Amino acid sequence: MNLEDHAEELASDLGVDKSEVKDDLENLVSYSVPMDEAKQSLRRKYGSGSDSGGGGAPPSKDIADVTTDDGSVSVTAVVLTVGKRSIRYQGDDQVILEGELADESGKISYTSWEQFDIKPGDTVSIGNAGVREWDGHPELNLGESTSVEPIDESLDVPYDIGGDATLTELEPGDRGINVEVTVLESESKVIDGRDGETEILSGVLADESTRLPFTDWDPHPELVEGESVRIEDTFVREFRGVPSVNVSEFSTVERLDRTIEAPETAQRLSIRDAVESGGLFDVELVGNILSIRDGSGLIERCPQCSRVVQNGQCRSHGDVEGEDDLRTKAILDDGTGTVTAILDEDITEDVYGGDIEAAKEHAREEMDKEVVADTIADRIVGREYRIRGSLSVDEYGANLEASEFTESEDDPVARAEALLQEVTT
Repeated sequence: MNLEDHAEELASDLGVDKSEVKDDLENLVSYSVPMDEAKQSLRRKYGSGSDSGGGGAPPSKDIADVTTDDGSVSVTAVVLTVGKRSIRYQGDDQVILEGELADESGKISYTSWEQFDIKPGDTVSIGNAGVREWDGHPELNLGESTSVEPIDESLDVPYDIGGDATLTELEPGDRGINVEVTVLESESKVIDGRDGETEILSGVLADESTRLPFTDWDPHPELVEGESVRIEDTFVREFRGVPSVNVSEFSTVERLDRTIEAPETAQRLSIRDAVESGGLFDVELVGNILSIRDGSGLIERCPQCSRVVQNGQCRSHGDVEGEDDLRTKAILDDGTGTVTAILDEDITEDVYGGDIEAAKEHAREEMDKEVVADTIADRIVGREYRIRGSLSVDEYGANLEASEFTESEDDPVARAEALLQEVTT
């Protein structure tokens, strides 16, 4: 059964206009809501099993009382943030508004499929907003049947209005966010986008709090290395387990007349605390190298996707002629937990004491590629290192992509005492 048939069946059951039901159903499905869940949500919205009691006006609620069991609600709220974004829906581009609303009881995210005239700081009365679940929480959907009216009323909300944030405050899912940052890295790339080959910018931003990756989907000329800028109307996605700032065609970028200073050092955490965070783009860990894992030393990568090639086979591209590379996967332990520290070619060359050609010659002389990994292990296993990099955590474990790898000069006695105190408190 296609969407048209689902809409016709639902409209017939509920005794409402098919076109309106179809629009609502399309909106929900476009956000990856399963069809059965979308239909149940609309049954609640149009009266079958809703809190409004059979087709009447939706209940007015405090934001804290809105749940995913509600079909539709009315709220009075302050607009905290307004972000604008273009999405591809059924082959067409559609511009949506999204952000957060709040009242005295709490806050909630929203998505508006209509271009309502709202801005941060407005107090509005919203009628007949649909409710859906997003990332485990209720979210308001504002569509054709929703009314949004400004009201002359002041709400004392315990939240910042406007979307200004530091990088360390950002979380995946944030929308309508403004940041003031310096551009540490910026690289132009051509990717296979939704309209074919598309040029984007990607790199690293920093403020006084931390560093984060960014992607600019509509390259802004101001985003060049060394510039300090204010970026308004960004949204945040997850990239390799950490927040990533996304800049769009609706974002504005302005150069600042002051310099934003990037932190010289990364936040130092215990491995346990770092892993429990779920992922960090810039963190420093200190511990002992217990061993190095298989796949270290002299390896081969697929020339098309850079995945490691095993026996001439790439998981994605089959038979390939691999390109030589050096890599180290080291197990780092600090007494609170372990991570796999991944050292790239440059760092591995420093550890090994030679480049790829030297490693290949070494392997030929010994008639064994593993001799390169053995040499690396002899030089780092059992020693304590300070490693700075980007930590990602998933179902397969925790991996730290190293940007700095330095033998530690910390006093081991002082560190042991600090660790003992942490474990016993």
